[in-house]
Amino acid sequence: MTRIFLTGATGFLGSKILRHLLREGHTVAALVRPESDLWRVRDCLGQTILIDGRVEEASNWRDALADFQPQGVIHAAWDGVSNTERDNPRQAENIVSTTRLAVLSAELGISAFVGLGSQAEYGAANRLVDETVPTRPTTLYGMAKLAAGQMCEAICAQRGVRFAWIRIFSTYGPGDNGGWLFPYILSALRKGECPSLTTCEQRWDYLYGEDAASAIAGVALTAGAEGVFNLGSGQAPPLKETVEMLRDLAAPGAELGFGEVPFRKDQVMHLQADIARLTKATGWVPRWSLREGLAETVRDFDARNR
Repeated sequence: MTRIFLTGATGFLGSKILRHLLREGHTVAALVRPESDLWRVRDCLGQTILIDGRVEEASNWRDALADFQPQGVIHAAWDGVSNTERDNPRQAENIVSTTRLAVLSAELGISAFVGLGSQAEYGAANRLVDETVPTRPTTLYGMAKLAAGQMCEAICAQRGVRFAWIRIFSTYGPGDNGGWLFPYILSALRKGECPSLTTCEQRWDYLYGEDAASAIAGVALTAGAEGVFNLGSGQAPPLKETVEMLRDLAAPGAELGFGEVPFRKDQVMHLQADIARLTKATGWVPRWSLREGLAETVRDFDARNR
């Protein structure tokens, strides 16, 4: 059993990390903002130690964290993840709060710091991406993730803390944020509407949320897992095929508005994670097929929107 301090526990991925750790018998203290909506984790509250506070106000909860005495930190919190906020200058505030958390982890003698990065750190690579691909972010979000990861790596190296930075590609599943592609499509279909889409010619790597959580936990709990890891399914079928699979599971025969939305000027056309380094370090491989994950996503969406 390991004691883990988790930020971002009420978010999509954070809630799945929390549930996975608890299911595996670990003890988790979660940093939760007073105004956070707890709907994703309500069933976990009785098993979780809650620490009230904001990542950027560590002085208010430092003592509570010290009392908990965690062996590892998983930092999943980040302000400004929606598409509309990707170029907000406030992204820079995340760099400060993330690096301060790394410093605090070292000061409290925590042995491992795991942060969640993003494929946005690579920019428009348009290829199968391993960890040696040059980082050329095109958004402030990607730049902030890259800077935070690099600074935390240096801080942890200086202070003897095991460091890992997991670059998340695209994830999906039950409880996903309503503004993302799959919930948008399901919402339109259930209203009898035709979802407006691009031509969906992109090749896109989607990883089911449960698989992402098990991978992140695996890195946190594996002593030799250090450095940068890419996290995805490792597969990138044409997005049109994925969208049609979702439609066939939810509303067979329903119309899809392919080509109604133009591509963005910076549209990435091939997003695919090379996960060999992660698999070698932890033994992790995805367990859910795309069809299985989409079917569960549809069931959850319908159950929550009756």
